[in-house]
Amino acid sequence: MSKDKKIVSILLIVVLLMVVVPVFALKGAEFGGSDDAGSQVITEIAGGDYEPWFTPIAETVIGGEIPGEIESLLFCVQTGIGVGIIAYAFGYLVARKKYSGKEQ
Repeated sequence: MSKDKKIVSILLIVVLLMVVVPVFALKGAEFGGSDDAGSQVITEIAGGDYEPWFTPIAETVIGGEIPGEIESLLFCVQTGIGVGIIAYAFGYLVARKKYSGKEQ
């Protein structure tokens, strides 16, 4: 087995462990968003006297809270756009180096 294959095998095992170990180590754990945690702290501090400064624009337009599926969709679209920009930048840098004629 070549050195590169050993490194790839070790990295695959490490990634697999990073995915599998938390599933068993965090059994029964509850995960909540930072919005939920912030709302709870504000309620503890201000009690029932808290009044929000403004309402989100999207909630004003549709007349209620955005469904969770739509929030997930928007988050995924945002992630896709970010990944596309990063991939383009890396591709540009690699191509620029490749076609510039200078190999460092």
